[in-house]
Amino acid sequence: MTTLLDLGSMEVSWLGGGEFELDGGTMFGAVPKILWRKKYPPDEENYIKLLNAPLLVTVEGHNILIDTGLGNKLTVKQKQIFRVYRDWSLVEDLAAKGLAREDIDIVILTHCDFDHAGGVVMRKGNGQLELTFPRARHIIQKREWEDVCVPNIRSAHTYWPDNFSGLADSGQLELVDGDAQIVPGITVSLTGGHTRGHQLVAMEGEKECAVHLGDLFPTHTHANPLWIMAYDNFPLDVVRIKESLLPEYIRNQCWFTFYHDIYMKACRLDGEGRVATSLV
Repeated sequence: MTTLLDLGSMEVSWLGGGEFELDGGTMFGAVPKILWRKKYPPDEENYIKLLNAPLLVTVEGHNILIDTGLGNKLTVKQKQIFRVYRDWSLVEDLAAKGLAREDIDIVILTHCDFDHAGGVVMRKGNGQLELTFPRARHIIQKREWEDVCVPNIRSAHTYWPDNFSGLADSGQLELVDGDAQIVPGITVSLTGGHTRGHQLVAMEGEKECAVHLGDLFPTHTHANPLWIMAYDNFPLDVVRIKESLLPEYIRNQCWFTFYHDIYMKACRLDGEGRVATSLV
Protein backbone atom coordinates (compact mmCIF):
# COMPACT_ATOMS: atom_id res chain seq x y z
CA MET A 1 0.00 0.00 0.00
CA THR A 2 1.32 3.45 -0.92
CA THR A 3 2.19 5.71 1.98
CA LEU A 4 0.14 8.87 1.71
CA LEU A 5 0.21 12.06 3.74
CA ASP A 6 -3.05 14.00 3.38
CA LEU A 7 -2.63 17.66 4.32
CA GLY A 8 -6.06 18.66 3.09
CA SER A 9 -6.24 19.89 -0.54
CA MET A 10 -2.69 18.56 -0.84
CA GLU A 11 -1.39 14.99 -0.86
CA VAL A 12 2.19 13.77 -0.51
CA SER A 13 3.39 10.31 -1.53
CA TRP A 14 6.80 8.71 -1.96
CA LEU A 15 8.31 7.11 -5.06
CA GLY A 16 11.20 4.76 -5.77
CA GLY A 17 14.33 6.73 -6.47
CA GLY A 18 16.75 3.87 -5.85
CA GLU A 19 18.13 2.56 -2.58
CA PHE A 20 21.75 2.37 -1.53
CA GLU A 21 24.11 1.92 1.40
CA LEU A 22 26.53 4.49 2.80
CA ASP A 23 29.07 4.37 5.57
CA GLY A 24 27.25 5.15 8.81
CA GLY A 25 30.04 7.37 10.06
CA THR A 26 29.65 9.79 7.17
CA MET A 27 25.93 10.10 7.84
CA PHE A 28 26.48 11.03 11.49
CA GLY A 29 29.75 12.96 11.36
CA ALA A 30 31.22 13.58 14.80
CA VAL A 31 28.44 11.72 16.65
CA PRO A 32 30.00 8.69 18.39
CA LYS A 33 28.97 5.38 16.87
CA ILE A 34 27.91 4.07 20.28
CA LEU A 35 25.10 6.67 20.17
CA TRP A 36 23.93 6.61 16.55
CA ARG A 37 24.03 2.84 16.09
CA LYS A 38 21.25 2.46 18.67
CA LYS A 39 18.94 4.60 16.55
CA TYR A 40 20.01 3.57 13.03
CA PRO A 41 21.81 0.20 13.22
CA PRO A 42 24.67 -0.48 10.75
CA ASP A 43 25.76 -3.79 9.31
CA GLU A 44 29.02 -5.51 10.23
CA GLU A 45 30.92 -3.27 7.80
CA ASN A 46 29.43 -0.08 9.29
CA TYR A 47 27.11 0.56 6.32
CA ILE A 48 23.51 1.71 6.72
CA LYS A 49 20.64 1.37 4.27
CA LEU A 50 19.12 4.56 2.87
CA LEU A 51 16.28 5.42 0.54
CA ASN A 52 16.33 8.01 -2.19
CA ALA A 53 12.59 8.62 -2.25
CA PRO A 54 11.30 11.53 -4.36
CA LEU A 55 8.12 13.12 -3.02
CA LEU A 56 5.11 13.50 -5.30
CA VAL A 57 2.94 16.41 -4.17
CA THR A 58 -0.46 16.84 -5.79
CA VAL A 59 -2.20 20.15 -5.23
CA GLU A 60 -4.83 22.06 -7.24
CA GLY A 61 -4.20 20.11 -10.43
CA HIS A 62 -0.42 20.33 -10.16
CA ASN A 63 1.88 17.31 -10.02
CA ILE A 64 5.06 18.33 -8.27
CA LEU A 65 8.17 16.26 -7.62
CA ILE A 66 10.64 17.05 -4.86
CA ASP A 67 13.99 15.62 -5.97
CA THR A 68 14.41 12.84 -8.50
CA GLY A 69 16.43 9.94 -7.09
CA LEU A 70 19.49 8.20 -8.50
CA GLY A 71 18.27 8.00 -12.09
CA ASN A 72 19.08 5.22 -14.54
CA LYS A 73 22.53 6.38 -15.67
CA LEU A 74 24.77 4.84 -13.00
CA THR A 75 27.51 2.57 -14.28
CA VAL A 76 28.11 -0.90 -12.88
CA LYS A 77 31.11 0.47 -10.99
CA GLN A 78 29.10 3.35 -9.50
CA LYS A 79 26.40 0.95 -8.36
CA GLN A 80 29.06 -1.12 -6.65
CA ILE A 81 30.68 1.90 -5.01
CA PHE A 82 27.38 3.17 -3.63
CA ARG A 83 26.04 -0.31 -2.93
CA VAL A 84 22.82 0.24 -4.85
CA TYR A 85 20.53 -2.61 -3.84
CA ARG A 86 17.30 -1.37 -5.45
CA ASP A 87 17.22 0.45 -8.78
CA TRP A 88 15.50 3.71 -9.64
CA SER A 89 11.83 3.08 -10.46
CA LEU A 90 10.46 6.62 -10.51
CA VAL A 91 8.90 6.49 -13.98
CA GLU A 92 7.32 3.09 -13.34
CA ASP A 93 5.96 4.23 -9.98
CA LEU A 94 4.35 7.25 -11.60
CA ALA A 95 2.80 5.02 -14.26
CA ALA A 96 1.31 2.89 -11.50
CA LYS A 97 -0.43 6.06 -10.33
CA GLY A 98 -1.70 6.75 -13.83
CA LEU A 99 0.87 9.49 -14.52
CA ALA A 100 3.18 9.82 -17.50
CA ARG A 101 6.46 11.71 -17.46
CA GLU A 102 4.72 14.54 -19.29
CA ASP A 103 2.19 14.87 -16.45
CA ILE A 104 4.79 16.26 -14.05
CA ASP A 105 4.42 20.04 -13.97
CA ILE A 106 7.19 21.03 -11.57
CA VAL A 107 10.41 19.49 -10.28
CA ILE A 108 11.89 21.09 -7.17
CA LEU A 109 15.49 20.16 -6.39
CA THR A 110 16.50 20.68 -2.78
CA HIS A 111 20.06 20.59 -4.11
CA CYS A 112 22.00 19.00 -6.92
CA ASP A 113 23.94 16.10 -5.43
CA PHE A 114 23.78 13.02 -7.65
CA ASP A 115 21.44 11.13 -5.34
CA HIS A 116 18.86 13.93 -5.51
CA ALA A 117 19.31 15.13 -9.10
CA GLY A 118 20.21 11.88 -10.83
CA GLY A 119 16.72 11.52 -12.28
CA VAL A 120 16.52 14.96 -13.89
CA VAL A 121 17.94 13.43 -17.08
CA MET A 122 17.39 9.80 -18.05
CA ARG A 123 19.04 7.47 -20.53
CA LYS A 124 16.75 6.14 -23.26
CA GLY A 125 16.93 2.64 -24.67
CA ASN A 126 19.15 3.88 -27.52
CA GLY A 127 21.64 5.33 -25.04
CA GLN A 128 20.77 8.99 -25.66
CA LEU A 129 20.00 11.36 -22.80
CA GLU A 130 16.78 13.32 -22.43
CA LEU A 131 14.93 15.27 -19.76
CA THR A 132 12.92 12.81 -17.72
CA PHE A 133 10.10 15.33 -17.25
CA PRO A 134 10.12 17.41 -20.44
CA ARG A 135 7.20 19.71 -19.53
CA ALA A 136 8.23 20.43 -15.97
CA ARG A 137 9.60 23.65 -14.59
CA HIS A 138 12.78 22.73 -12.73
CA ILE A 139 13.15 24.92 -9.64
CA ILE A 140 16.71 25.36 -8.35
CA GLN A 141 18.26 28.06 -6.20
CA LYS A 142 20.48 30.45 -8.17
CA ARG A 143 23.47 29.80 -5.91
CA GLU A 144 23.09 26.06 -6.33
CA TRP A 145 23.04 26.35 -10.11
CA GLU A 146 26.13 28.56 -10.04
CA ASP A 147 27.95 25.78 -8.21
CA VAL A 148 26.68 23.18 -10.69
CA CYS A 149 28.12 25.26 -13.53
CA VAL A 150 31.42 26.02 -11.74
CA PRO A 151 31.87 23.35 -9.07
CA ASN A 152 34.60 23.49 -6.47
CA ILE A 153 36.95 20.59 -5.76
CA ARG A 154 34.43 19.01 -3.38
CA SER A 155 31.17 19.50 -5.28
CA ALA A 156 32.74 18.34 -8.55
CA HIS A 157 32.51 14.80 -7.19
CA THR A 158 28.74 14.97 -6.69
CA TYR A 159 27.44 17.49 -9.28
CA TRP A 160 27.69 15.24 -12.31
CA PRO A 161 27.28 16.99 -15.70
CA ASP A 162 25.18 14.18 -17.21
CA ASN A 163 22.49 14.86 -14.61
CA PHE A 164 21.87 18.30 -16.11
CA SER A 165 22.52 17.65 -19.79
CA GLY A 166 20.24 19.85 -21.88
CA LEU A 167 18.42 21.39 -18.92
CA ALA A 168 19.77 24.91 -19.34
CA ASP A 169 18.83 24.99 -23.04
CA SER A 170 15.42 23.39 -22.59
CA GLY A 171 13.63 26.50 -21.35
CA GLN A 172 12.49 24.43 -18.34
CA LEU A 173 15.12 25.66 -15.86
CA GLU A 174 13.80 28.22 -13.38
CA LEU A 175 16.26 29.77 -10.94
CA VAL A 176 15.02 31.36 -7.73
CA ASP A 177 16.97 33.55 -5.34
CA GLY A 178 15.83 33.02 -1.76
CA ASP A 179 12.15 32.58 -0.90
CA ALA A 180 9.61 31.91 -3.64
CA GLN A 181 6.03 30.69 -3.91
CA ILE A 182 5.92 27.92 -6.50
CA VAL A 183 2.15 27.39 -6.44
CA PRO A 184 -0.33 28.39 -3.71
CA GLY A 185 0.58 26.37 -0.63
CA ILE A 186 4.08 25.41 -1.83
CA THR A 187 7.05 27.65 -1.10
CA VAL A 188 10.81 27.21 -1.23
CA SER A 189 13.37 28.96 0.96
CA LEU A 190 17.12 29.15 0.65
CA THR A 191 18.79 27.49 3.64
CA GLY A 192 22.36 26.76 2.60
CA GLY A 193 24.22 24.57 5.03
CA HIS A 194 24.43 21.19 3.35
CA THR A 195 25.36 22.94 0.11
CA ARG A 196 25.61 26.65 -0.59
CA GLY A 197 22.30 26.69 -2.47
CA HIS A 198 20.35 24.05 -0.55
CA GLN A 199 16.64 24.86 -0.18
CA LEU A 200 13.68 23.62 1.86
CA VAL A 201 10.14 23.07 0.63
CA ALA A 202 7.22 24.15 2.84
CA MET A 203 3.76 22.70 2.23
CA GLU A 204 0.62 24.30 3.66
CA GLY A 205 -2.57 22.32 3.19
CA GLU A 206 -6.07 23.23 4.30
CA LYS A 207 -5.78 20.95 7.34
CA GLU A 208 -2.11 20.42 8.08
CA CYS A 209 1.39 21.57 7.19
CA ALA A 210 4.61 19.80 6.30
CA VAL A 211 8.18 20.80 5.59
CA HIS A 212 10.83 19.01 3.59
CA LEU A 213 14.27 19.96 4.88
CA GLY A 214 16.18 17.80 2.42
CA ASP A 215 19.64 16.86 3.64
CA LEU A 216 19.47 19.20 6.63
CA PHE A 217 17.22 16.54 8.19
CA PRO A 218 17.99 13.34 6.24
CA THR A 219 16.52 10.85 8.75
CA HIS A 220 14.45 11.06 11.91
CA THR A 221 17.60 10.41 13.94
CA HIS A 222 19.00 13.81 12.89
CA ALA A 223 16.47 15.81 14.94
CA ASN A 224 19.20 16.88 17.36
CA PRO A 225 20.74 20.03 15.80
CA LEU A 226 24.22 18.69 16.57
CA TRP A 227 23.64 15.45 14.68
CA ILE A 228 24.87 16.43 11.25
CA MET A 229 26.57 14.65 8.36
CA ALA A 230 30.18 14.61 7.28
CA TYR A 231 28.72 15.39 3.84
CA ASP A 232 27.58 18.85 5.00
CA ASN A 233 29.71 21.51 3.32
CA PHE A 234 28.96 24.15 5.96
CA PRO A 235 28.43 22.18 9.17
CA LEU A 236 28.08 25.02 11.64
CA ASP A 237 25.48 26.59 9.36
CA VAL A 238 23.49 23.34 9.47
CA VAL A 239 23.51 23.44 13.28
CA ARG A 240 22.39 27.06 13.30
CA ILE A 241 19.65 26.51 10.73
CA LYS A 242 18.24 23.51 12.57
CA GLU A 243 18.27 25.39 15.87
CA SER A 244 16.33 28.18 14.18
CA LEU A 245 13.84 26.21 12.09
CA LEU A 246 12.94 23.08 14.01
CA PRO A 247 11.24 24.79 16.99
CA GLU A 248 9.00 26.82 14.67
CA TYR A 249 7.75 23.76 12.79
CA ILE A 250 7.37 21.78 16.01
CA ARG A 251 5.21 24.54 17.50
CA ASN A 252 3.04 24.51 14.39
CA GLN A 253 2.74 20.70 14.59
CA CYS A 254 4.03 20.35 11.05
CA TRP A 255 5.09 17.05 9.57
CA PHE A 256 8.77 16.62 8.71
CA THR A 257 9.09 14.60 5.52
CA PHE A 258 12.13 12.45 4.74
CA TYR A 259 13.96 11.41 1.59
CA HIS A 260 16.56 8.97 2.93
CA ASP A 261 14.99 7.33 6.00
CA ILE A 262 14.21 3.59 5.72
CA TYR A 263 12.22 3.60 8.97
CA MET A 264 9.68 6.34 8.33
CA LYS A 265 8.51 8.65 5.55
CA ALA A 266 7.48 11.51 7.85
CA CYS A 267 7.07 12.39 11.50
CA ARG A 268 6.01 15.02 13.97
CA LEU A 269 8.33 15.93 16.83
CA ASP A 270 7.44 16.82 20.41
CA GLY A 271 8.90 19.72 22.36
CA GLU A 272 11.93 17.63 23.29
CA GLY A 273 12.73 16.83 19.67
CA ARG A 274 11.53 13.23 19.97
CA VAL A 275 9.33 11.48 17.40
CA ALA A 276 5.72 11.95 18.56
CA THR A 277 3.91 10.61 15.49
CA SER A 278 5.34 8.79 12.49
CA LEU A 279 4.22 7.76 9.02
CA VAL A 280 5.88 4.58 7.84
